[in-house]
Amino acid sequence: MNHTSEYEFTIIVPVYNEQDNIDRLEKAFRQYLPAASRKSCVLFVDDGSTDDSLEGLRRICGRNSGFYYLAFLHNEGLSAALKAGIDHAESPLVGYLDADLQTRPEDFERLLPLTADHELVTGIRAGRKDSPFKRFQSKFANAFRRMMTHDGATDTGCPLKVMRTPAARRLPLFRGMHRFLPALILLQEGASYAEIPVPHYPRTAGVSKFHLWNRLIAPLMDCFAYRWMRKRAINYRVGQSNL
Repeated sequence: MNHTSEYEFTIIVPVYNEQDNIDRLEKAFRQYLPAASRKSCVLFVDDGSTDDSLEGLRRICGRNSGFYYLAFLHNEGLSAALKAGIDHAESPLVGYLDADLQTRPEDFERLLPLTADHELVTGIRAGRKDSPFKRFQSKFANAFRRMMTHDGATDTGCPLKVMRTPAARRLPLFRGMHRFLPALILLQEGASYAEIPVPHYPRTAGVSKFHLWNRLIAPLMDCFAYRWMRKRAINYRVGQSNL
């Protein structure tokens, strides 16, 4: 039995070498899950960590209800971890939160009400607590992506999102997918997304896994891949069936 089927909302947390944040994650979710407006659980996805992250996840999942994990054999990347979480979640809604806790679980409450009208609801980081160079990279990358995709999204790098699970499962899998969620949702006929400002906090433990290549250069290259995909996207609706 997949325990996520017992919940309305599964929060996916990709984890890669975040051993110093495991106890903070436990504390954050122990506070949020009982107070959440939807019956919620958390699904940690260990992305082939080489430190003690997986051991820590086993520990906290063993002593908390509503805590689950799955672990990759090897490091596959953030998009693969997110897609694995989506594939294994059986709740009507899925969320995404980074393990660094620069966004917080309680702020899902700002997003969840909008899922009644939208397949995707994403945060916009307000008052970002990153360095000026990181903010410049994000601003440039977001502007280039909007020009290439016409998705109109403000801050696709915000690691706080909620999606309807059926729409999330139709997302095509490729490295860098997580940066294009609004654009990919819009490929689905009749789908829409909404944005809402959320607080942003400084990283207090662990180190960022992002650098110039995977924050700026690779996303710019992925924009061309998206344009190729947009022209070839398949959408259909079944009119009748005797299945």
